[in-house]
Amino acid sequence: MPLWQWLLDIVGVLLLLVVLYGVTLVVRRRLLSRHGGTFELSVRVRTTTAGRGWVLGLGRYYDDTLQWFRIFSVSPRPRAVYVRTEIDYVGRRTPEGAETYSLYADHVVVECETPSGLLELAMSREALTGFQAWTEAAPPGQARRP
Repeated sequence: MPLWQWLLDIVGVLLLLVVLYGVTLVVRRRLLSRHGGTFELSVRVRTTTAGRGWVLGLGRYYDDTLQWFRIFSVSPRPRAVYVRTEIDYVGRRTPEGAETYSLYADHVVVECETPSGLLELAMSREALTGFQAWTEAAPPGQARRP
């Protein structure tokens, strides 16, 4: 078989893999949002450089936890799980500098305190309202972290 046919086969296989990856991402997102309570949520995973370290994702409320899934992952498992009683809302701010290019449009940066330190999340103003209600609401008898 001539070289150009091998190259054409390789390009075809690569194109098929890209299409399958895209379809997998769409199906995964539909499955995650099937039960409602999902929203666009970015998490700052690295704080060494100002304005950098943001990873786009989806948030989903599940029982007393907030699950975070990377947007371009095919894993059905959350990348991080935050427990309601361990998150304290500190404040919000508008994205600054490079953050405006790293985050979804019209998102605000939310600062929270957790047992492991400061947690920065980015979400829409509408999602922030739901997040604040979720952090404040707790089932009867469940104490918040002091």
